[in-house]
Amino acid sequence: MSWLRSFYDRLIFPRPVLVLLLFGALLLIASLRLDQFRLDASAESLVLEDDRSLEQYREVNRRFTTSDDFLVVTYTPDQELFSNEGLALLASLRDELAALENVSSTNSILNVPLLHSPDLTLDTVDSEIQTIDEDDVAPDTARKALLNNPLYPNLLISEDARTTAIQVNLPTPERYFELLRERNELQDKVQSGQASAEEQQRLETVSQAFIEFTEAQGEERDRTIKRVRGILDSYRDRAEIYLGGVPMIVADMIRFIQNDLSTFGVGVLIFLLLTLAIIFRQWRWVLVPLLCCSFTVWLVIGYLSWAQWPVTVISSNFVSLLLIMTLSLTIHLIVRYREFQHDDPEAESRDTLRRTLLAMIKPCFYMAITTIVAFGSLTFSGIRPVIDFGWMMTIGLTVAFLITFIIFPALLALLPPPVDDRVRSNRIPFTDWFARFTEHYGKTVLVGSAILAVLCVIGLNRLTVENSFIDYFKSSTEIHQGMITIDDRLGGTTPLDVVITDEKPPESEAGGDPFASDCDPFVEDCEGAEEYRDTWFTYQKMDRLGKVHDYLDSLPETGKVMSIDTTLDILAQVNGGEPLNALELAFVPSAVPDDLKDILLTPYISEEHDQARFSIRILETSPDLRRQALLDRIRTHLTEEMGFEDDQVKLTGMTVMYNNMLQSLFDSQIKTIGIVFLAIMVMFLILFRSIKLALIGMAPNLIAAGSVLGLMGWLGIPLDMMTITVAAITVGIAVDDTIHYIHRFKTEFEKDGDYLATMHRCHRSIGQAMFFTSLTIITGFSILVLSNFIPTIYFGLFTGFAMFMALVGALTLLPRLILLVKPFGARASF
Repeated sequence: MSWLRSFYDRLIFPRPVLVLLLFGALLLIASLRLDQFRLDASAESLVLEDDRSLEQYREVNRRFTTSDDFLVVTYTPDQELFSNEGLALLASLRDELAALENVSSTNSILNVPLLHSPDLTLDTVDSEIQTIDEDDVAPDTARKALLNNPLYPNLLISEDARTTAIQVNLPTPERYFELLRERNELQDKVQSGQASAEEQQRLETVSQAFIEFTEAQGEERDRTIKRVRGILDSYRDRAEIYLGGVPMIVADMIRFIQNDLSTFGVGVLIFLLLTLAIIFRQWRWVLVPLLCCSFTVWLVIGYLSWAQWPVTVISSNFVSLLLIMTLSLTIHLIVRYREFQHDDPEAESRDTLRRTLLAMIKPCFYMAITTIVAFGSLTFSGIRPVIDFGWMMTIGLTVAFLITFIIFPALLALLPPPVDDRVRSNRIPFTDWFARFTEHYGKTVLVGSAILAVLCVIGLNRLTVENSFIDYFKSSTEIHQGMITIDDRLGGTTPLDVVITDEKPPESEAGGDPFASDCDPFVEDCEGAEEYRDTWFTYQKMDRLGKVHDYLDSLPETGKVMSIDTTLDILAQVNGGEPLNALELAFVPSAVPDDLKDILLTPYISEEHDQARFSIRILETSPDLRRQALLDRIRTHLTEEMGFEDDQVKLTGMTVMYNNMLQSLFDSQIKTIGIVFLAIMVMFLILFRSIKLALIGMAPNLIAAGSVLGLMGWLGIPLDMMTITVAAITVGIAVDDTIHYIHRFKTEFEKDGDYLATMHRCHRSIGQAMFFTSLTIITGFSILVLSNFIPTIYFGLFTGFAMFMALVGALTLLPRLILLVKPFGARASF
C-alpha cells in the first residue's frame, strides 16, 4: 500500500485546495448540459430489448388507422345529461377543447351518427344519418338512439346514460414516424455489421434529431394537457370530470418522477442531514458526507446529460440509491476516523486521516466491486431501462468510491475535525447489545434464522408478477379516479388488440375459376362447402369472426369489445333488425358511406393485408385480472377451439407490452437469483480466500434478500417494474455489511485470537458504522411514503426493511456462524 500512501502524501494532503478546484472544474463541465437531462415514460422505455411487440403495435395502428394518442374526458353532469341545458354545457366544453392548438379533432355523443330515423335503410344510410350537432334531434330520442347502438354504450356513454366521454385527439406528427423508421432501419444495419461509415454517421444524426423532436413534442403535449386541465377546472363546479388516456398517464408519470427526484431528493437529504447531526453532533460530519453525496449525484446526472441517456420510471430511483451507497462509504470512514481519534487523541489529524484511508480502502473497494456484481444482475433482464439502470448504478458506484477516497480526504485536510468529548468517551455503544444477545442466545439466533428462511421460501412461492396499472397510483390521484370511472362506466382502460390473418389461398385454387364452385358464398350459406374467396366479406368468414367476438366479449376481464361484428350489428339494425344475408355482406364495403368507413370498417378490416382486428379494453380494476393467463387463454381458445393456426393469431397492444415486461422481470430476476448469489459467492472466495468464510458470508445475504421478497409474497404485493430492483438493492446492502464486518473481524482477531472478544470489539467499532448507516438511510427514506407514486412508496419501505434485515443479519447471524465454525482457526497468523 506504499503507492497509496504516496498518492495521498504527495497529491491530496499537500494540495487539497488545488484538488478541490480541479474537481470544481469537473463539476462545472458536468453541469454545462444539465438542461439535456431528461425523463422518459414512453412505451419504448417499458419494452424488452428484442421484443417486437412495440413494432407490431405500431404496425397494427398504421394498418387499421387507429391510435392511442388521445385524451379521454369523462363527464358526469350534476343535472340531466340528455336535456337541452345538459347537452349545451357538454357542447360548450367540447368546443373549448377542440379550439386548442394541438387538438386535431374530438369525438363525443354530439357528433357521432345516430341510427334512429324510421326512413333509415341500407339504401338511404348516406342521407338519413343524423347527429345531435347538425340536426334537431330531441334529447330523449338521442339518448335512446345512442343506447340502442351496439358501438356507443360503454364507449362514449355509460349504460345508465349519466356519464359520457369526450375523446380529444392529439395526433403524433408523421415526422415522428419518419425519423423512427429511419433510425430503426439504420440501427438494424449497424447491429448486423452491414452499415457503411456514412450510414453510421447518419444514424447519429437521425438519433439526435429523433431525441430533439421527441422532447419538443413531449413539451408541446405537456402544455396542451395543462391547458386541457385548465378548461376542465372551469367546469368542475357543474360536473364530475376526470381526465384519462395514454398521453395524460405518461405526462403524469413523468411529473410524479420529477417531483420525487426534486422534492423527495431534497427531503431525503434533509432527513439525512438531521440524522447525521444527531448521531455525530459535529458540523463537519454533516457537511462533508452531504457534499460527497451531492457531488456523486451531480457528476452522474451530468454524465447522463452529456450522454443523452434518459432516466425512466425504473431507473428514476438511482439518485436515492447513490445517496445510500455514498453515505454508507463516508459513514464507515467517519466512524473509523473517530475510532483512531479515540485510540490516539493527540495524533495529528493528517496522520489519523491517513490511517483511516489506508485501513478502509480495501474493504470499501471490495464492497463497491461486490455491490456492482449485485446490480449487474439487472443487465440480464432483457428490458432496456432495467439494463440501463444496472449500468447507471455501476457508473454511480465507481464515482461514489472515487469521490469518497479523493474528495472526502481533501475536504478533511482543509477542515480537520477536533477531538470531541463523545470521541474521548469510553462508553460502550448500543451495538454491543447485539453481541451480548448473540453470545447468550446463539441457539435462538440459529433457530430464528432457520424459521425465517422457511417463511422466506413460502413467501417466495407466493410471489406474482401480475399487477394492475391502477395500483401504481394513490386513490386520491386523478389517474386512479379516472381509471375507475372509465372501467366502471365506459368499458375498460388498457387496450388489447387481437388480429387474425386470413387463410392463405390454397395452391389448387391458383389460376382456377373463382366462380366454378356449385355454392357461391356471396349469395348463400355454403355450410362448409365454400370455395376460397380472397375477401373477408363472405358469410362463413363473418360468422367465424362473430364467434370470436362473442368469445372475447364473454371473458370477465374484458370490457368493451369492438370488431367488424359490431359494424354488422349496426347494419342489421339499419336493415330493419334483420342480419345481412350473404349477398348483402358482399356489398358492405360499398354500402357504407365514405364518411363512416373510418368508424365502421377501417378500424376492423384490412383487405390489403388480409387481417381482421378486435379492439378490446381490459378492466384494470378486475380483482381476478391475470394478464399472462388471459393472453394464454385467448390464444389457446382461438387455435384449439376455433381452428385458427398459431401464426394467424396476433395479440398486441399496451396490455401485451406491459405483460411481456412483467414476465421478463420474473424470469430474469427470480429464476436467475441463484446465479447472482453464485457470482457473489465467487467474489467472496476471491476476497476472503476461504470457502468457510464465503459460505458464512452468504448466509445473511440470503436471509436479507429472501426476507424482502418473502415479505412481498406474504403481503400479496406483486413484483413490478420498480419493486423488482429491491432484490438487487438488498443484496448490495447486505454485501456491504458482510464485507465490512468480516474484514474487521479478521483484523481484530489478529490481536488476541479470541473469537468472543473479537466479536465484542467488532460490534463496538464497525458495528457502530453499520448501525449509523442503516439508521440514517432508514430515516431518510421514510419520507418516500409521501409520494403519489405507489412504487416509490414501496421502494422506500422495502429499502428501509432491507437495511434493517441486513443489519440484524450482520450483527447476529453472521457473528454466530463465525463463533460456531471458527473459520480463522484456533489462533490466526496473518
